Amino acid sequence: MREVKKAPPAKRVKKPNILLRILALGTTAALVLGALALVVYRDAFDLAALKRWMTYRSMPTSESGESAPFTHAGGDKLSIAYLDSGAVTASVAGAHYYGLDGGALAEEVLSMESPVLSASRTTAVAYDAGGQALFAFRNGEERFSLSLEGGADLLSARPNDSGWLAVTAQQSGYKGAVTVYNDRGKEVIQISLSSTFAVDAVLSPDCKTAAVVTMGQTGGDFFSRLLLYPVDQEEPSVQIDLGSIVVLDLDYEEDLLWILGEDRLIAASPDGQDVRIYPFGTSYLKGCSLGGDGFAMLLTGRYRSGDADQVLIIDGSGQAVQSIQLTSQVLDYAAAGEHCALLTGSRLTLLDRDLSPAATLENLQAARKVALSDNGSALLANDQQAWLFIP
Repeated sequence: MREVKKAPPAKRVKKPNILLRILALGTTAALVLGALALVVYRDAFDLAALKRWMTYRSMPTSESGESAPFTHAGGDKLSIAYLDSGAVTASVAGAHYYGLDGGALAEEVLSMESPVLSASRTTAVAYDAGGQALFAFRNGEERFSLSLEGGADLLSARPNDSGWLAVTAQQSGYKGAVTVYNDRGKEVIQISLSSTFAVDAVLSPDCKTAAVVTMGQTGGDFFSRLLLYPVDQEEPSVQIDLGSIVVLDLDYEEDLLWILGEDRLIAASPDGQDVRIYPFGTSYLKGCSLGGDGFAMLLTGRYRSGDADQVLIIDGSGQAVQSIQLTSQVLDYAAAGEHCALLTGSRLTLLDRDLSPAATLENLQAARKVALSDNGSALLANDQQAWLFIP
């Protein structure tokens, strides 16, 4: 008799857990609906407030949104800067780096006659104008320090968000020199000029280009130029004539160069093909912050010796797109990201880039300095203390 082989028993197909399927579908639907709601109703959501909550959720604050104040080194000619990891101050007493809880992170205790504090979103550089030493702070530490050789005198030192520096100095044998350093303080290139004076410089966000301001003279008239040097070349690739102005400030955004003069604000494309000018006309420059994304915050006044009476927002096309009138003396001001700040003797006002009020603070504790974060929070300081205001 032929043996009949039995077929192996069929494997039982495990049925999916219906509760898990429902939960997964529900979660997916919630995420999709949430994303759609964010797109449709994005104007109703305060994304900046969400970012602030994520950043400072573990930091205790008062009902007004202020953190506990911490003591800083103080000193005359005080400047402050807000970094992601803390606050940097510079004064005649030196440079100090604090965590947001007030803990000391780094310091350089020395006497500075003309202290300067230059900062990007991530890096702050302190130096004594006309001196030889500078100190770069980043990521909760003193990243590096430099001491210029050969009797060179510092004119400016500007960091970008990557921590690279463009350092402008008067150097023996040249009318001006600009040295580019990477984020570890290593020299990348030195641009030495013998026919015109180098007075300032700034680096592109991608660290590939140095924009150098020069001043020269022809027939008794002086002129300024902006020269763009690739950091791997010793000759400029672009030259932008600025006319007979003194350049007071510079900023290099991804696709925009800001140049502030005493009677105009210039917005130029990095290729030099598009140069837009906002003239101040009969108004006088009282202040300007180039820290905003794609805009400049400009303060002007009707009289040479008076206070600012107007705030304007200048966009990348060189047009005044918003303005407000001032009724109080402005002690300090700032712009960062999509936000602006105005500090008077009685009130701090935080504004969006369209100059609409976003938050106010009236208990100022004699604050005289303000620095602004991209997320809209403000660092305040008086002569002895500093603290955060988180709307």
